[in-house]
Amino acid sequence: MHSNLPSPETPILRLILGDQLSHYHSWFQEVRDDVVYLMAEVRSEASYVRHHIQKVLGFFLAMRSFADELEKAGHRIIYVTLDDHNNQGSISAECLRHIKKLNASHFAYQEPDECRLHEELRKMCDSLCIPHECISSEHFLSDDALWSKVFKGKKTRIMENFYRFMRKHHGILMDGNEPIGGAWNFDKENRKSIPKAIEIPEPFCFDHDVTELASMLERMQIQTIGSVDPKHFPWPKNRDESLELMRFFNEHLLPNFGRYQDAMTIRSWSLFHSRLSFSLNTKMLHPLEVINSAIDAMHANPALISIEQTEGYIRQILGWREYMRGIYREYMPEYASLNAFNHQRALPDWFWTGDTPMHCLSMTIKQSLDHAYAHHIQRLMITGNYALLVGINPDAVDEWYLGIYMDAIEWVEMPNTRGMSQFADGGIVGTKPYVSSASYINSMSDYCKCCRFDPKQKVGEDACPFNSLYWHFYHRNREMLGNNNRIGMMYAVWDKMQNKEEILAQAELHLKTL
Repeated sequence: MHSNLPSPETPILRLILGDQLSHYHSWFQEVRDDVVYLMAEVRSEASYVRHHIQKVLGFFLAMRSFADELEKAGHRIIYVTLDDHNNQGSISAECLRHIKKLNASHFAYQEPDECRLHEELRKMCDSLCIPHECISSEHFLSDDALWSKVFKGKKTRIMENFYRFMRKHHGILMDGNEPIGGAWNFDKENRKSIPKAIEIPEPFCFDHDVTELASMLERMQIQTIGSVDPKHFPWPKNRDESLELMRFFNEHLLPNFGRYQDAMTIRSWSLFHSRLSFSLNTKMLHPLEVINSAIDAMHANPALISIEQTEGYIRQILGWREYMRGIYREYMPEYASLNAFNHQRALPDWFWTGDTPMHCLSMTIKQSLDHAYAHHIQRLMITGNYALLVGINPDAVDEWYLGIYMDAIEWVEMPNTRGMSQFADGGIVGTKPYVSSASYINSMSDYCKCCRFDPKQKVGEDACPFNSLYWHFYHRNREMLGNNNRIGMMYAVWDKMQNKEEILAQAELHLKTL
């Protein structure tokens, strides 16, 4: 595929990574005969964690589509498939092979988002005898300079402060210097559970046949998790399809996104969520066009789409997504080893099957294995909440989240998981741990109605494990959390309880089963 190209004697070689599929990048605005682009499917990227099969298929399918589109536009492409007998197995090794093969005069690459690839390519470039450069991916709406401007001299990294700065800086949902709607954040309006009567649209899915790709993965013995119907692959493979998915969201889902963004139900695996994170994280879509499309939809349908819905959506992209990247860039690589609670438990085997009697966990895990997708509250308050309460090693939690989700790339996965979800960073991302008892899960979902455990009971055979584990977590971490003003009330409640020993014993009984 795209392998035998006549070229100038000493061309420029430019690398395109699998998450750099951006037609809008300045590289592609001019067709040059002296530039050759290199794309490669390599074992190291397919195997650095055990990925969901849909994730590997999705990246390879999108990469191949992008290469075809660039070639049709007149660009010179070398595309190395995973089963190419000359494939060297890593990005840097493929770069070195083609620099030598082409007698390249210059090497260039867009800055990788992940530290491990950034370091791999930096080391490779140190060994080169030709000029080389690393340039911007031209994708994100913030950079290190903006990040420093917001937090210079500050001890804490509060997302809301960053979000407000980004709103002002980019003029998004602003009326002069004031936020449209009179508030910066409508989060209080965005915490409703799903009413029985509301109609939830069917998820918009594509229908690609990836049988040959799936066969290649099996033939090359790439170990994956999860399931897929290779004749009906549901994810977008290119920019046009990503735009189609975006339009579907704005028309059919955005009108109810904000108010139900935290809700969970057995009736739908995607509810009113856009599922655009894969397209964004592969750069098939630019965040600003996604934001502007939602604003345009709100202006075009003000009776249908309120500011509360639109702001809640934009906060996820302009706020959380950019904020997580800033955290990753400031605190890595040390961030990857933070473990504030010194949690050491292994991940239960049923995290790979969903075979647990706790219905909320079973539903979320099986959904993740089936669809390579779960929305942010499922990730935070079901699987993440449980992992934190029982004390799973954050390394294991990171690996699971990084592997199982379609949109998981380390720069965005790790701060969300190790930071927000597991509080392993000791409070860099969140001001308190995101833990809850069964009460929250019951209020935000219908999972508990189908569960053998009672969400209202703390002890006994039918008691929901989340209840005793919740108090066990606070009890064992009092030295670290006791002075946290945001959770002082929880300790006041705990101190007044009459059956502490019984609750702790109930939690210990559960922990012994892990």
